[in-house]
Amino acid sequence: MSVRKEQKVLTGAASEKALDAIALVEASLSDIKPYDVEKYYTPKDREPYDALNSRFSRAVEVCLKFFRSYEKLMYGENSETIRDLLHRMEKLDFIDSVEQWLEMRGIRNRIVHDYLPEDLKEIYDSIMGPLGKQLRKVKKKIKA
Repeated sequence: MSVRKEQKVLTGAASEKALDAIALVEASLSDIKPYDVEKYYTPKDREPYDALNSRFSRAVEVCLKFFRSYEKLMYGENSETIRDLLHRMEKLDFIDSVEQWLEMRGIRNRIVHDYLPEDLKEIYDSIMGPLGKQLRKVKKKIKA
């Protein structure tokens, strides 16, 4: 098998993993309510938000792996930094903003370290809004 064909196979597998990971985020988003800073959340109440965070973080990492594979297929090489990779994906219209994807990558750590309800609400609102929209854009682009 040629190197190009092998890379196509690897990229196809990476795209399937990305689509599956995004589907899990979409499933969480379809069932979750906006985070309420006034409400006390029991550990059981927090489970859907914890699941969303975990699924979102995984989807971002899986998408980055897909981007690496796609970049190798398109350019024959990989960028040295995540920022350079994201710049290429922005040029290919997979993503809207390099900075937004860098923020998406740091969401898991922010949630783990932010205990103030207002901060958590801001993060979850972002995942339910513009950051979730970015994952849907990647999904649409992969399918095209």
